[in-house]
Amino acid sequence: MPIVTLAEVLQPALKQGYAVAGLVCLGWEDMCAYTRAAEQENMPVILQAGPGCREHTPLPVLGAMFRALGESATVPVVAHLDHGYSIEECREAIDCGFSSVMFDGSRKPLAQNIEETAAVAALAHQAGISCEGEIGFVGYAEGESSAGTDAQEAAEFAIATRVDAMAISVGNVHLQQSESDGLDIDNIRAIEACCDIPLVIHGGSGVPALQRKELAKTTKICKFNVGTELRMAFGKALRQSVSADQARFDRNAILKDTIDPLCEAARKVLQSMR
Repeated sequence: MPIVTLAEVLQPALKQGYAVAGLVCLGWEDMCAYTRAAEQENMPVILQAGPGCREHTPLPVLGAMFRALGESATVPVVAHLDHGYSIEECREAIDCGFSSVMFDGSRKPLAQNIEETAAVAALAHQAGISCEGEIGFVGYAEGESSAGTDAQEAAEFAIATRVDAMAISVGNVHLQQSESDGLDIDNIRAIEACCDIPLVIHGGSGVPALQRKELAKTTKICKFNVGTELRMAFGKALRQSVSADQARFDRNAILKDTIDPLCEAARKVLQSMR
C-alpha cells in the first residue's frame, strides 16, 4: 500500500487506545525484519532513519528503501526522519520521499525551538506530510542528562508549532540497555491535560513492556521509539551467525540469518503497544 504520514497512523491510535512503534533502522536487514513483523502482527509501523543511520547511508537511498518496503507492505508504513537537526536536513528528507520528519530543537531555548519547529512543520504540511517536534530534552544513558518537559511549555509548543506529534521528556532516556523504573506518570498526566496531540516517547527501550502497554491504552502516548533493544537483538543474532560457521564469508548469507530473530524481537515490541 502507499506510504502514509505520521498523522495517519497516530490519530487512529489516539482515538482507539494503542501506540505505534517507531523502529530505528540501520540497514536493509532490520527494515525488512520490522516490516515483516508489522505484517505478521497486522499493525502499522514507523521506519525511522536517525542520525547514525544517515551517517552510514545517504538520505536519497534511505527514502527509496523505505518507500520500496512500504509500498509492497500489507500494513501502513511511515517513512520517518528521526532527529533532524536543521531545516535544511528536514527539507532534504521531504524531497527524498519521507512521509514524516522530526525536527529536534530540544537543545535550544524555548522560543528558538518553537520558531524553528514551526517553520519545519509548515514546510512539511505544505508538502502533505507530517512533522514531530520535541519539548524538554531526552538525555542519553551514560551521556547528556535529561531536562524534563514542563506542561505549560508543552501546551505553548503544541499550539504555536502545529506539529502532528510531540516528543516529551518524562524519565525516558536514549540508549538504555536495560529496563528502567518507568516513566513519570504524574508529569505525563499534567502534559496531556493541556495538550490534545499525540505524545511520543523517545528512548522506549528503557520503558518496561508492561508500562508501554498500559500507557498506550490509558494516555495520549501514541508512539514509542525503540532502537537499542532491537539493536541488541541484531547484535546477538549476528554473533551467532558468524560463530556458527567460521569459514563462511559471504555477507549476504551472514546477514540473512539476522532477519528472523530480529523479526521476532520486533513482534514483541509491537505486542507491547496494544
